[in-house]
Amino acid sequence: MSSAETPPVYDSDKRRAALLTPFANFVEHRSLIGLLVRRDITVRYKRSALGVWWTLLNPLLTTAVLWAVFSQIFRFADADITVPFVVYLLSGVLIVTFFAQGVAAVGGSIVNSSAILTKVHVPPEVFAVSAAAAAMTNFFFSLVPLLIIQLVLGVGIPWTALLAWIPAVALLALVTGIGLVVASVAVFFYDVMDLTAVGIQLVSYMTPSFYPLAIVPENLTIFIMANPLYSYLLVFRSLIYMGEAPPVWALAYMLATAVGFLALGVWTFARSWKNLIVLL
Repeated sequence: MSSAETPPVYDSDKRRAALLTPFANFVEHRSLIGLLVRRDITVRYKRSALGVWWTLLNPLLTTAVLWAVFSQIFRFADADITVPFVVYLLSGVLIVTFFAQGVAAVGGSIVNSSAILTKVHVPPEVFAVSAAAAAMTNFFFSLVPLLIIQLVLGVGIPWTALLAWIPAVALLALVTGIGLVVASVAVFFYDVMDLTAVGIQLVSYMTPSFYPLAIVPENLTIFIMANPLYSYLLVFRSLIYMGEAPPVWALAYMLATAVGFLALGVWTFARSWKNLIVLL
């Protein structure tokens, strides 16, 4: 090393901008994030005979069970379901699974990475965003069987499917933001992970992934539409198989909640990160 080069110095007392510093860390440590995403996917399936093929099989098996239970119940549904029920169902399962896996993974990322964080200086938010990115990677792999089913059943693949990354990236922001809030609390009160699992289940059932909105009583429809995840699902379905522009209100609500929850999560985490490392 030349005399002109100065080794990097970590100053634990250096002030961090509540929003700017974490985003700067995401960019600076993007290679590490990519490595952690590959690790998360590999470790999850390393003892499995099928390995990463489970990223395709999990949503398919979930869809098969739900289809067996609900296909006859909803076969006379009105205009809410304009495609074969399995396409409607699988598209919903993919969004709900991404949300559930992402929030749970990000929420537990700091506690699960405590062995590294207490020994090596790595911005802790890097582990959180890598967990969310791993969930998004699984989501993109899972798109393959959905697109194949659309072709086989004659639904086709509209050109708007190329824009499916928009709700995916927005959902990445949403799960990262919610997960960072959960992660900040989980270090102090790990029971929040169990409470989060209940909350995820509630949000999942309030999202019309396997049932049409038309069957919901009119006085309860407002609660379904207020559920942020519904807007992500509506935008995704509009693009992936309907081949049309999503409703403006759904697109605006999706983007607003994505940015809002991400900002909230990053701000909360940035204000508490020193205490988190001490408690680990």
